[in-house]
Amino acid sequence: MTPDQGGVSAVSADDFWRYFWTVSVLRAVAIAFVVAVTIAMLCYPGGNIHNPDQIGYSFTHNFFSDLGGYTAHSGALNFFSAFFFNGGLFLFIGVGVSFLFVPRLFRADAINFRLAWLGSIFFLIGTLFFASVGLTPRDLYIDPHLFFALNAFRLMVPATLLYLIVILRSPIEKKYALVTLMYLCAVVGYVIFQLSATNAMESEAAMVTQVTMQKFIVFASVANIFALSFAFASQWAHNQLQADAAN
Repeated sequence: MTPDQGGVSAVSADDFWRYFWTVSVLRAVAIAFVVAVTIAMLCYPGGNIHNPDQIGYSFTHNFFSDLGGYTAHSGALNFFSAFFFNGGLFLFIGVGVSFLFVPRLFRADAINFRLAWLGSIFFLIGTLFFASVGLTPRDLYIDPHLFFALNAFRLMVPATLLYLIVILRSPIEKKYALVTLMYLCAVVGYVIFQLSATNAMESEAAMVTQVTMQKFIVFASVANIFALSFAFASQWAHNQLQADAAN
Protein backbone atom coordinates (compact mmCIF):
# COMPACT_ATOMS: atom_id res chain seq x y z
CA MET A 1 0.00 0.00 0.00
CA THR A 2 1.22 3.51 -0.84
CA PRO A 3 -0.08 6.87 0.40
CA ASP A 4 -1.72 7.31 -3.02
CA GLN A 5 -3.57 4.02 -2.65
CA GLY A 6 -4.47 4.17 0.99
CA GLY A 7 -4.77 7.90 1.53
CA VAL A 8 -2.78 10.09 3.85
CA SER A 9 -4.86 8.99 6.83
CA ALA A 10 -3.79 5.37 6.28
CA VAL A 11 -0.22 6.09 7.30
CA SER A 12 1.49 8.28 9.87
CA ALA A 13 2.79 11.69 8.89
CA ASP A 14 6.34 10.43 9.38
CA ASP A 15 5.78 7.51 6.99
CA PHE A 16 4.06 9.77 4.47
CA TRP A 17 7.03 12.16 4.30
CA ARG A 18 9.46 9.27 4.16
CA TYR A 19 7.58 7.99 1.10
CA PHE A 20 7.59 11.50 -0.37
CA TRP A 21 11.37 11.87 -0.08
CA THR A 22 12.43 8.33 -0.93
CA VAL A 23 9.97 7.70 -3.76
CA SER A 24 8.07 10.74 -5.04
CA VAL A 25 11.01 13.14 -5.20
CA LEU A 26 13.22 10.65 -7.05
CA ARG A 27 10.55 10.06 -9.69
CA ALA A 28 9.75 13.75 -10.04
CA VAL A 29 13.40 14.77 -10.48
CA ALA A 30 14.04 12.04 -13.07
CA ILE A 31 11.04 13.11 -15.15
CA ALA A 32 11.70 16.84 -14.72
CA PHE A 33 15.33 16.46 -15.78
CA VAL A 34 14.39 14.69 -19.02
CA VAL A 35 11.80 17.40 -19.77
CA ALA A 36 14.28 20.20 -18.98
CA VAL A 37 17.00 18.68 -21.15
CA THR A 38 14.57 18.19 -24.04
CA ILE A 39 13.54 21.85 -23.90
CA ALA A 40 17.21 22.90 -23.64
CA MET A 41 18.05 20.90 -26.77
CA LEU A 42 15.24 22.58 -28.68
CA CYS A 43 16.48 26.02 -27.57
CA TYR A 44 20.17 25.48 -28.37
CA PRO A 45 21.26 27.96 -31.10
CA GLY A 46 23.80 25.73 -32.82
CA GLY A 47 27.43 24.76 -33.33
CA ASN A 48 29.72 22.09 -31.89
CA ILE A 49 33.41 21.95 -31.02
CA HIS A 50 34.35 21.13 -34.64
CA ASN A 51 31.66 22.96 -36.59
CA PRO A 52 30.39 26.38 -35.44
CA ASP A 53 28.00 26.51 -38.42
CA GLN A 54 25.90 23.53 -37.32
CA ILE A 55 22.22 24.45 -37.00
CA GLY A 56 20.60 23.66 -33.66
CA TYR A 57 21.49 20.80 -31.33
CA SER A 58 22.72 17.43 -32.60
CA PHE A 59 22.17 14.35 -30.43
CA THR A 60 25.41 12.81 -31.74
CA HIS A 61 27.57 15.93 -32.18
CA ASN A 62 26.86 18.01 -29.05
CA PHE A 63 27.78 17.23 -25.47
CA PHE A 64 25.31 17.88 -22.70
CA SER A 65 27.71 20.55 -21.48
CA ASP A 66 27.10 22.52 -24.68
CA LEU A 67 23.57 23.13 -23.41
CA GLY A 68 24.82 24.80 -20.24
CA GLY A 69 27.36 27.18 -21.74
CA TYR A 70 26.99 30.95 -21.56
CA THR A 71 27.34 31.04 -25.33
CA ALA A 72 26.78 28.35 -27.96
CA HIS A 73 29.62 27.15 -30.18
CA SER A 74 28.06 29.23 -32.95
CA GLY A 75 28.84 32.31 -30.88
CA ALA A 76 25.19 33.07 -30.13
CA LEU A 77 23.94 33.80 -26.63
CA ASN A 78 22.70 30.56 -25.05
CA PHE A 79 20.43 31.90 -22.32
CA PHE A 80 17.31 29.74 -22.67
CA SER A 81 19.14 26.46 -23.27
CA ALA A 82 21.46 27.10 -20.31
CA PHE A 83 18.54 28.11 -18.11
CA PHE A 84 16.67 24.83 -18.61
CA PHE A 85 19.72 22.54 -18.64
CA ASN A 86 21.41 24.03 -15.58
CA GLY A 87 18.06 24.19 -13.82
CA GLY A 88 17.60 20.48 -14.52
CA LEU A 89 21.02 19.77 -13.02
CA PHE A 90 20.20 21.77 -9.88
CA LEU A 91 17.27 19.42 -9.30
CA PHE A 92 19.75 16.67 -8.48
CA ILE A 93 20.32 18.39 -5.15
CA GLY A 94 16.85 17.05 -4.32
CA VAL A 95 18.01 13.53 -5.18
CA GLY A 96 20.96 13.91 -2.82
CA VAL A 97 18.67 15.07 -0.01
CA SER A 98 16.28 12.20 -0.74
CA PHE A 99 19.02 9.64 -0.20
CA LEU A 100 19.51 10.97 3.33
CA PHE A 101 16.02 9.61 4.10
CA VAL A 102 16.51 6.23 2.42
CA PRO A 103 18.60 4.44 5.12
CA ARG A 104 15.69 4.55 7.57
CA LEU A 105 13.77 2.25 5.23
CA PHE A 106 16.33 -0.42 6.10
CA ARG A 107 16.74 0.28 9.82
CA ALA A 108 15.37 -3.16 10.79
CA ASP A 109 18.61 -4.71 9.49
CA ALA A 110 21.70 -3.17 11.12
CA ILE A 111 24.04 -4.14 8.28
CA ASN A 112 21.73 -2.84 5.56
CA PHE A 113 21.19 0.34 7.55
CA ARG A 114 24.94 1.04 7.71
CA LEU A 115 25.52 0.10 4.07
CA ALA A 116 22.63 2.33 3.01
CA TRP A 117 24.06 5.26 4.94
CA LEU A 118 27.46 4.82 3.30
CA GLY A 119 25.84 4.52 -0.12
CA SER A 120 23.73 7.60 0.55
CA ILE A 121 26.83 9.65 1.38
CA PHE A 122 28.34 8.74 -1.99
CA PHE A 123 25.03 9.51 -3.72
CA LEU A 124 24.80 12.86 -1.94
CA ILE A 125 28.30 13.93 -2.95
CA GLY A 126 27.80 12.61 -6.48
CA THR A 127 24.53 14.47 -6.99
CA LEU A 128 26.07 17.66 -5.58
CA PHE A 129 28.81 17.23 -8.21
CA PHE A 130 26.13 16.90 -10.91
CA ALA A 131 24.51 20.10 -9.67
CA SER A 132 27.92 21.80 -9.63
CA VAL A 133 28.29 21.08 -13.35
CA GLY A 134 25.46 23.55 -13.81
CA LEU A 135 27.28 26.14 -11.68
CA THR A 136 30.45 25.90 -13.79
CA PRO A 137 29.57 26.47 -17.48
CA ARG A 138 32.14 24.84 -19.77
CA ASP A 139 32.96 28.11 -21.56
CA LEU A 140 33.55 30.04 -18.32
CA TYR A 141 35.03 27.57 -15.83
CA ILE A 142 36.35 24.64 -17.85
CA ASP A 143 38.65 23.10 -15.20
CA PRO A 144 36.11 22.87 -12.36
CA HIS A 145 33.45 21.93 -14.92
CA LEU A 146 35.47 18.91 -16.06
CA PHE A 147 36.35 18.00 -12.46
CA PHE A 148 32.71 17.85 -11.39
CA ALA A 149 31.49 16.18 -14.60
CA LEU A 150 34.10 13.41 -14.54
CA ASN A 151 34.03 12.65 -10.83
CA ALA A 152 30.24 12.68 -10.47
CA PHE A 153 30.07 9.41 -12.41
CA ARG A 154 33.01 7.93 -10.52
CA LEU A 155 31.17 8.53 -7.25
CA MET A 156 28.21 6.60 -8.65
CA VAL A 157 30.30 3.40 -8.67
CA PRO A 158 30.61 2.90 -4.88
CA ALA A 159 27.15 4.41 -4.33
CA THR A 160 25.50 1.94 -6.71
CA LEU A 161 27.55 -1.04 -5.48
CA LEU A 162 26.53 -0.41 -1.87
CA TYR A 163 22.84 -0.10 -2.74
CA LEU A 164 23.03 -3.22 -4.88
CA ILE A 165 24.18 -5.12 -1.80
CA VAL A 166 21.39 -3.55 0.27
CA ILE A 167 18.74 -4.55 -2.27
CA LEU A 168 20.07 -8.10 -2.51
CA ARG A 169 19.95 -8.44 1.29
CA SER A 170 16.45 -6.97 1.60
CA PRO A 171 12.95 -8.28 0.74
CA ILE A 172 12.82 -5.93 -2.27
CA GLU A 173 11.93 -7.68 -5.52
CA LYS A 174 15.17 -8.86 -7.12
CA LYS A 175 14.28 -7.42 -10.53
CA TYR A 176 15.37 -4.09 -9.09
CA ALA A 177 18.71 -5.62 -8.14
CA LEU A 178 19.14 -6.66 -11.77
CA VAL A 179 18.47 -3.12 -12.97
CA THR A 180 20.94 -1.75 -10.42
CA LEU A 181 23.54 -4.32 -11.46
CA MET A 182 23.12 -3.38 -15.11
CA TYR A 183 23.63 0.28 -14.26
CA LEU A 184 26.68 -0.56 -12.13
CA CYS A 185 28.26 -2.37 -15.09
CA ALA A 186 27.41 0.57 -17.36
CA VAL A 187 28.90 3.22 -15.08
CA VAL A 188 32.06 1.18 -14.43
CA GLY A 189 32.42 0.77 -18.19
CA TYR A 190 31.95 4.52 -18.68
CA VAL A 191 34.57 5.38 -16.08
CA ILE A 192 37.04 3.07 -17.85
CA PHE A 193 36.06 4.69 -21.15
CA GLN A 194 36.73 8.15 -19.67
CA LEU A 195 40.25 7.11 -18.72
CA SER A 196 41.12 5.65 -22.13
CA ALA A 197 39.11 7.63 -24.69
CA THR A 198 40.68 9.83 -27.35
CA ASN A 199 40.34 13.56 -26.75
CA ALA A 200 37.15 14.78 -28.46
CA MET A 201 39.04 17.78 -29.82
CA GLU A 202 41.30 15.55 -31.93
CA SER A 203 38.69 14.49 -34.48
CA GLU A 204 35.00 14.55 -35.26
CA ALA A 205 34.84 10.75 -34.95
CA ALA A 206 36.28 10.90 -31.42
CA MET A 207 33.76 13.60 -30.55
CA VAL A 208 30.82 11.55 -31.83
CA THR A 209 31.99 8.51 -29.82
CA GLN A 210 32.32 10.53 -26.62
CA VAL A 211 29.01 12.33 -27.15
CA THR A 212 27.19 9.05 -27.74
CA MET A 213 28.69 7.43 -24.67
CA GLN A 214 27.82 10.46 -22.56
CA LYS A 215 24.21 10.42 -23.72
CA PHE A 216 23.94 6.73 -22.86
CA ILE A 217 25.36 7.00 -19.34
CA VAL A 218 23.41 10.14 -18.43
CA PHE A 219 20.07 8.66 -19.43
CA ALA A 220 21.06 5.36 -17.80
CA SER A 221 21.76 7.28 -14.58
CA VAL A 222 18.36 8.96 -14.71
CA ALA A 223 16.67 5.62 -15.44
CA ASN A 224 18.50 4.05 -12.49
CA ILE A 225 17.28 6.76 -10.12
CA PHE A 226 13.75 6.24 -11.42
CA ALA A 227 14.04 2.46 -10.94
CA LEU A 228 15.44 2.86 -7.42
CA SER A 229 12.33 4.83 -6.49
CA PHE A 230 10.28 1.68 -7.17
CA ALA A 231 12.71 -0.44 -5.18
CA PHE A 232 12.38 1.93 -2.24
CA ALA A 233 8.58 1.96 -2.63
CA SER A 234 8.68 -1.83 -2.36
CA GLN A 235 10.70 -1.62 0.85
CA TRP A 236 8.38 1.08 2.20
CA ALA A 237 5.34 -1.14 1.55
CA HIS A 238 7.10 -4.08 3.25
CA ASN A 239 7.76 -1.93 6.31
CA GLN A 240 4.11 -0.88 6.40
CA LEU A 241 2.97 -4.51 6.30
CA GLN A 242 5.38 -5.39 9.10
CA ALA A 243 4.09 -2.50 11.19
CA ASP A 244 0.46 -3.50 10.58
CA ALA A 245 1.24 -7.10 11.54
CA ALA A 246 2.90 -5.94 14.76
CA ASN A 247 -0.23 -3.99 15.67
